[in-house]
Amino acid sequence: MVTGAANGVANGAANGSAAKKQVFLVFGKSGWIGGLLGQLLKERGLKFEYANARLEDRAEVIADLERVKPTHVLNAAGLTGRPNVDWCEDHKLEVIRVNVLGMLNLADLCDQRHIHLTTYATGCIFHYDKDFPQGSGKGFKEEDTPNFMGSYYSKTKAMVEDLLKEYPNCLILRVRMPIVADLTYPRNFITKIIKYDKVIDIPNSMTVLPELLPYSIEMAQRNLTGIMNYTNPGAVSHNEILQMYKDFIDPDFTWSNFSVEEQAKVIVAARSNNLLDTKQIEKEFPQILSIHDSLKKFVFEPNAKNKPQVLAAVKEMRGR
Repeated sequence: MVTGAANGVANGAANGSAAKKQVFLVFGKSGWIGGLLGQLLKERGLKFEYANARLEDRAEVIADLERVKPTHVLNAAGLTGRPNVDWCEDHKLEVIRVNVLGMLNLADLCDQRHIHLTTYATGCIFHYDKDFPQGSGKGFKEEDTPNFMGSYYSKTKAMVEDLLKEYPNCLILRVRMPIVADLTYPRNFITKIIKYDKVIDIPNSMTVLPELLPYSIEMAQRNLTGIMNYTNPGAVSHNEILQMYKDFIDPDFTWSNFSVEEQAKVIVAARSNNLLDTKQIEKEFPQILSIHDSLKKFVFEPNAKNKPQVLAAVKEMRGR
């Protein structure tokens, strides 16, 4: 459940006195979302700096907070694993230090200084089951207890979310399968499945970053706190996304499917598949697009305007 001044501060484009006094400190300067946040803050004319500290180094985090004296902290730092979450299965201590101890360090230090903290967490802590069956349209709500511990990454994320929600200064955004317009960017969910020869085909909640990242800055400005399912409304399957790619970009593109059981043979850790309830974010941002409409507007339609260049870049990335 999210609480806060829902109609408080307007977005960063406004010239209100409150916005002028806001100072943002961004953790995750070398990461994907951290870099995108810096671009957005700069475009909006908001004052910000990147943190130098690693989350697990409490003294260095204190130094950053004292140096910048932020009103708001945006945390996009953490370990997800390279090339994917399977890495976390063999690096458990590193995952604990950063994703658990480091995250709690930051939340605790911000709380002591009455600084609002927004952290980009994960919604990959739920999985379809008998109470939330696939295709039922019933989504996991913010207050539901995580039911997916199939990967060490998800296990630690569920653990730390349960602790973070006790901090009154913290907004926890559950990101899922994040997507951007760059179809060759390696962390982009669409890029990943375009590269595979075989994919599963399960509908999932997903986060279209070009639409939703600006909302996160506005939520921080409103001083919203609590847990937020940070995805576009609805669910989209792997096949639906690949069909959009075929329709908009590459009419010759082909792929095949395999089952979850077959997928399990080529990965180390299980993967989460779920639908998250989005009533909370829809209440805050009634203009939010459904996942299908957001994909068309922010990903496929812009790429279709430069189809030859995009197609060439994707083929080079795929090696075929």
